[in-house]
Amino acid sequence: MKVIRFKKDSGVNQLAVVHDDNQIYELSAESFQDLMRVAEKANKSCSQVIEEEIINKQPISQDLAELKLLVPVVSDEVWAAGVTYLKSKEARNREAKVEKDSFYDKVYDAPRPEIFLKSTARRLIGPNEPVGIRTDSNWQIPEPELALVVKADGEIVGYTIGNDMSSRDIEGENPLYLPQAKMWKHSCSIGPAILLADTVEDPYNLAIECRIKREGELVSKGSANTSMLKRSYNELVSYLIKDNDILDGTTLLTGTCIIPDDSFTLQEDDVIEIEIGSIGVLKNPVKLTSNINKRESLI
Repeated sequence: MKVIRFKKDSGVNQLAVVHDDNQIYELSAESFQDLMRVAEKANKSCSQVIEEEIINKQPISQDLAELKLLVPVVSDEVWAAGVTYLKSKEARNREAKVEKDSFYDKVYDAPRPEIFLKSTARRLIGPNEPVGIRTDSNWQIPEPELALVVKADGEIVGYTIGNDMSSRDIEGENPLYLPQAKMWKHSCSIGPAILLADTVEDPYNLAIECRIKREGELVSKGSANTSMLKRSYNELVSYLIKDNDILDGTTLLTGTCIIPDDSFTLQEDDVIEIEIGSIGVLKNPVKLTSNINKRESLI
């Protein structure tokens, strides 16, 4: 069972559920945070609240492919964890032009994970919107990741797909440049749906695939599985909320190990597709930030 947001023909943003039978039902909650509050007040899970609401409802007539999907949860803040996979550590060392005993090696083995602020609601984009590449970087890649949707108390209520766009040359030049290497206009996309946590049998066995197409041709492809993560989701969340206030619906990206060859960099008009079977495909075209209309930065 997964939750989506889409824009109706009337222009209204609508929360809905894609049920296990692939039928789509509109929900009365105005947002995913609203759904979370209703569930908490009733002392039930989100899936229980949804099942009770749609039992006598008729599904909408449109298929999922016909809907204009939006960011499934408008997170006031999106955070990210880094160097949670071995391959990520190795790639970061190559960026920094070191072979061993770097700060990346240390954080990979340390009790404390790397966690940083990735995006805010105003910068966040959803499916089919353009992700931005910086005008001052020559080495930029997507980072396909499983993203956790969490409550203010740290409870994981859902899973979605995140694209943590990254400027490898800027980060490799100096670790103090990390904010510039990670956060800029349209540098984070989320979607297309939220897979409800209580309906997932094993969140540590989710296959992730990333495909990058250029002029219709596949130029990069990689795959991974969340079983390859070094740290647990609860461990990452515990450090996110340690001495830190977050809001319901905060999103935490869990890191990547799908990294294109070092010779690869994104170009304008590339298309990025990130797929997790039970969640869907997060698809975004690539544009220079200078070519993205400012209005598209607002949800």
